[in-house]
Amino acid sequence: MSVERQPLTGSQLRPVPLTAVTFEDAFWRPRRALLRAVSLPAQYAQCEATGRVQNLHRAAGWLDQPFQGRYYNDSDVYKWLEAVAWLAAEAPDVTLAQMADGVIAAVAAAQQPDGYVNSYFMFERAGERWQDLANKHELYCAGHLIEAAVAHYRATGRDNFLRVAIRLADHICDRFGPAGQAAVPGHEEIELALVALYRVTGNGTYLAQAQRFLDLRGRGLVGGRVYHQDHLPFRELPAPAGHAVRALYLNMAAADLLAETGEPALRAALERQWWQMTTRQMYLSGGVGARAGGEAFGGDYELPNGTAYAETCAAVANVLWQWRMLQLDGAARYADVLEQALYNGVLAGWSLDGLGYFYDNPLASDGRHRRQPWFECACCPPNLARLLAALPGYCYSTSAEGLWVHLYVAGRVTTPFGRLRLETNYPWAGELTFTWETVARPGRVTLFLRLPAWCAAEDVELVVGDGQRLAVADPALQVRPGTLALRRAWQPGEQVRLALPMPPRLVVAHPHVTSLTGRVALMRGPLLYCAEAVDNPGVDVRDVALRAAPAGMVAVAGLPGMVGLRVPGVVTRPGAEWQGALYRAAAPARPGERYHLTAVPYFAWANRDPGRMQVWFRLADRGDWDKAD
Repeated sequence: MSVERQPLTGSQLRPVPLTAVTFEDAFWRPRRALLRAVSLPAQYAQCEATGRVQNLHRAAGWLDQPFQGRYYNDSDVYKWLEAVAWLAAEAPDVTLAQMADGVIAAVAAAQQPDGYVNSYFMFERAGERWQDLANKHELYCAGHLIEAAVAHYRATGRDNFLRVAIRLADHICDRFGPAGQAAVPGHEEIELALVALYRVTGNGTYLAQAQRFLDLRGRGLVGGRVYHQDHLPFRELPAPAGHAVRALYLNMAAADLLAETGEPALRAALERQWWQMTTRQMYLSGGVGARAGGEAFGGDYELPNGTAYAETCAAVANVLWQWRMLQLDGAARYADVLEQALYNGVLAGWSLDGLGYFYDNPLASDGRHRRQPWFECACCPPNLARLLAALPGYCYSTSAEGLWVHLYVAGRVTTPFGRLRLETNYPWAGELTFTWETVARPGRVTLFLRLPAWCAAEDVELVVGDGQRLAVADPALQVRPGTLALRRAWQPGEQVRLALPMPPRLVVAHPHVTSLTGRVALMRGPLLYCAEAVDNPGVDVRDVALRAAPAGMVAVAGLPGMVGLRVPGVVTRPGAEWQGALYRAAAPARPGERYHLTAVPYFAWANRDPGRMQVWFRLADRGDWDKAD
């Protein structure tokens, strides 16, 4: 196997591998321990209970029973395998390894002489292979197999699963290469998987095939539908459209190809879609996909709350796309959206006990929306798992100039420039202390620190070395907006202290988001907040209007270790004039009652007693507050 190569042409940054990063924090480390001890074993049990594992055993000839479930169920097992692999890179787990080895053995035994493997298209369905690329997810399943195999190889150094992936990829390239069938998949995934395989093997055929799949899209090969991103060639797309997960997977693949080729047209298309999505189509949670119909992006400023789809898989895809864009040039805006989607859109999809999941993530609920242990279409649980398992690999990058810190997680990172330790209680607090434990290179090295978009530069405190206080707003410190560049000859033991103020703040939406006219949301640091009925007994949270200035922080019953917010507002309950009426003549609102709303992190909602939840609230003006009882 050839040595893994790094993208050179279109990417200025190089990811620091997750094996070089150790989490020592109180936020992510316990969650990843929960993932290892609870969620992944439970997901495997669900894969067994629903026949997903048995389908692979059947395909291997080990069982004689009908196929169970949906035609794309193999992909859920492969995503689970990828999560197990990334955690194995951190520390071995005998139980998970035994489960994974059994699955890999079944997949290897099921692989056909020509390299094909898919448990749905075995035996009685063998003649249907590659006949319905628009709908049957064969290339999607193959892509997740390949990604899992690459992760397994990187984590363990063993190539038994990678050999399966290579044989499958060779079969796909033979079938769909320049001398073969002109085709594209209905669900993108194979494209970015082939780039990943190219990076560990150096086989340029895989990169060329990924490029071919991208270039053929938009020519009507899967019906020309917006749903499949087949309505326009990629380089002409004005905005992400159609099925949200598929659209962002396509963007991920394009970003990977851009990193390899440096093609300006790909960069232009990706930038165009990024600005369109983040300024007109993305929820404050970082979630995307406004419509349940087609699990799709909506139109400009179409962002309903109670019916928001915001699939967990789409938030995962948003993080993964932002990470790829971030590697191109280190622009902090990508890390800002990555963080926004990670802490809010992704994490909300997972229960605090590690056993429940949201498929869709509304921003308002009457209490009936609850997490489930599994789904018939179970793409979200293992997708979330593989992202969180790989999370240490999304915190740091390097460039020729130095080390880039994108996500603030307490722990250590070992790089060619030396070993850096970060002490912090982020995201609950904004105090960060970086210490160079070792320095590996003489001379000047730049430490690039992200200045989050939610933080005003003039309020930030920065102290370097033995007490030198620097003005963060100084243009000389900012290599680009949102990035502080500290260049010096570091000494072992030298520190950088960065204080990011985290006052609670109110956020408003663009005026064209008409569903949010006159409404505000609560944020603190990177976290979005919501109000639940369980914390506000006797009050319908829909009746609360908030003052302009959020108040202090409080502990919240049932959510230990979390920072809640106490926010002054006014409760105005519908009076007797609304009895039996849906509409009435406009009249001045009645004075309300002063009230302090308790809000909790959005990612933690629906973990206690069911009840109404709301993210966006009416804004009370001073007159409402002054007149309130």
